[in-house]
Amino acid sequence: MSSSEANSLADSQNLDLVKISPNAVPPVCKIMDYGKFMFDKAKREKEQRKNQKIVELKEVQLSMTIEQHDIDIKAKNALKFLQAGNKVKVVLRMRGRQQAYSAKGIEIVNNFCNQVEEFASKEKDPKVEGRNVVVVLSPKVKK
Repeated sequence: MSSSEANSLADSQNLDLVKISPNAVPPVCKIMDYGKFMFDKAKREKEQRKNQKIVELKEVQLSMTIEQHDIDIKAKNALKFLQAGNKVKVVLRMRGRQQAYSAKGIEIVNNFCNQVEEFASKEKDPKVEGRNVVVVLSPKVKK
């Protein structure tokens, strides 16, 4: 039907003529209450934003000279972050001569990861990046 006929039909029903696919040949239009349509659309988008969870990246810092009790405390904090649904970045900082013993640093990070493996999984294996040994842990999906 022509656009003038569609406009007159929409006006007679006190509704709006809305182009659904303006680039199609011929353009596809729909007769509807545009204000109500936009209100419903905004309401759906707001609901989707409310339901979506933003995953943050939390960081736990270790050192080469860390003791087991301190690792336990850091692991406990990391578990809190993981249970809240956040990812945890574990960083071991090496200073001075410690950089020559990066294998020991990787061992410490692996020990830390083994303590939280019940709730987390490694995205990648620990990796030496400059002065740091880095690994990112993500929470395991609950079944």
